[in-house]
Amino acid sequence: MNLSLRKGMTLCSLTLIVMLSACSKNNDSTPGGQDPYGNPPVTAPVSANLALTTDAKFGSILTDANGKSLYAFAIDANGTSGCSGACAITWMPYYAGNETAPTGITATDISTITRADGKKQTVYKGWPLYYFSGDSNKGDVNGDGSGGTWFVAKPDYSVMFANNQLVGVDGKNYTADEKEGTGTTQYLTDAAGRTLYAFAPDKFNLNTYTKADLSNNGTWPIYESAVLNVPSVIKKDMFVQITAAGKQQLTYKGHPLYYFGPDAKRGDTKGVSVGAGLWPILTVNTIALTP
Repeated sequence: MNLSLRKGMTLCSLTLIVMLSACSKNNDSTPGGQDPYGNPPVTAPVSANLALTTDAKFGSILTDANGKSLYAFAIDANGTSGCSGACAITWMPYYAGNETAPTGITATDISTITRADGKKQTVYKGWPLYYFSGDSNKGDVNGDGSGGTWFVAKPDYSVMFANNQLVGVDGKNYTADEKEGTGTTQYLTDAAGRTLYAFAPDKFNLNTYTKADLSNNGTWPIYESAVLNVPSVIKKDMFVQITAAGKQQLTYKGHPLYYFGPDAKRGDTKGVSVGAGLWPILTVNTIALTP
């Protein structure tokens, strides 16, 4: 082979290598930014950050950054997720990817848990948050009230519902009528999942338990709250704010509301075994006191 032909083949080979190298580099763009070879950036995922959105029916609600509604589950009152398997397909766990608080939300009210399946889930005031598969469009709130246990997440509930087995301070299981036995009971909690009780001797919107000097308030503390928002399975007009021992106490159906001091954790219901019905929990079926 003569020298001129050999040089020509070598030049062609070098040209082909350079072209292939350039093609390879052009396909290796950097996600989220302009790569060094002039390719357009790869579009980054839309932020899933928590947001506050105004809904015509529910007022201010929690959504993701795209306006998709978020929900809380009554079974989750203890701060862990009770929704897995098929439930988690219908009610998909929401994870923001961070704990950035939108304007109007206290940063410490947002946190993250690790679910039993190892995945992360965003939590608001201790309530794990979910999407509802029946919400097809931005602004849909079709899951609220489902099964009496799913409620659209709001920043300003006065009360919420738990849906669990009652366990007294004696370690025994109780039913909604304060008798020993097993069975799930749906009952009132505060917005952070702490159980609320009534004092059986109280009168209509009248606290007869708390002493003026608050010396017994440590055992059965007054639940202090304004009338804000309530889950959709009950009516807001069932709640009234009264003054008791200088504190602003919330009442439900005329029953002044209390905590039980030894309920150290959200979801605890130790007070149900105290005094054989003296301190009942409250449900949608609680009989109203009359004036």
